Amino acid sequence: MNIFGIAGWSGSGKTTLIVNLLPELTKRGISVSTVKHAHHEFDIDKPGKDSFVHRMSGATEVIIGSKTRWALMHELRGAPEPSLPELISHMEPVDLHLVEGFKWEDHAKLEVHRPSVGKPLLQPDDSTIRAIASNVTLGGMQVPVMDVDDIAGIADFILDQCQIKAL
Repeated sequence: MNIFGIAGWSGSGKTTLIVNLLPELTKRGISVSTVKHAHHEFDIDKPGKDSFVHRMSGATEVIIGSKTRWALMHELRGAPEPSLPELISHMEPVDLHLVEGFKWEDHAKLEVHRPSVGKPLLQPDDSTIRAIASNVTLGGMQVPVMDVDDIAGIADFILDQCQIKAL
């Protein structure tokens, strides 16, 4: 299973990079799924909907499905937050899982860094970061530094790191 993370501080452009990488990777014949960590409580369900009522009435899991998509909602009800491998185990096999967040998990990552965010680089303290994508030139780094807008180059790097051959 190929897992590659996009890490960085809030506001650095992680989501934007992933959204730009997805069409680049899929046009190369790579099947990709994404996993995003939420740092706060979130809900994709809405009060008043039947699925919401099912969950609030005690269902541990609710699947909602239609002819275009399905979603599984699993209530933790006090259980520990699942690890990245646990979450991915619920997904269909694909060529590549791109992960946003989960900085503490042990998988290869690319750091998105924008000095305007006002936060330090993660890389010197995180050995899982294999490269940095930034909107400024960074010298003296221990890992490759790429332009955050070089989507093809970043895709090449990720595929090389995961040893995935494009079609």
